[in-house]
Amino acid sequence: MNSFEKEYGKCSMYYTLSILEGKWKWIILWEIFQAEVIRYNQLKERLQPIAHKTLSHQLKELESSKLIHREQYNQIPPKVEYWLTAKGKTLIPILELMYQWGEQNRENE
Repeated sequence: MNSFEKEYGKCSMYYTLSILEGKWKWIILWEIFQAEVIRYNQLKERLQPIAHKTLSHQLKELESSKLIHREQYNQIPPKVEYWLTAKGKTLIPILELMYQWGEQNRENE
């Protein structure tokens, strides 16, 4: 444990940021929220130019944090779908506020 973790390890803000850190996680959650249920290839297409390795890693972390659910159907070709869990849905108000903030401030650049 480094000194930052010792000082901020029990901080709620630190916890939230540690779960959702990275450039792609918020956008992934937003796309899953918009679609309600989405397949891996659809998500990858919407998130161009994300690399397969990056998307796969981010999805595994979001699933590990219990923010998304991954359902794999054993068929040919393989089918995998993602959707927000109840815990993930608690982030919707934050996602919507972030979207609104971007809409209001993007044109001011």
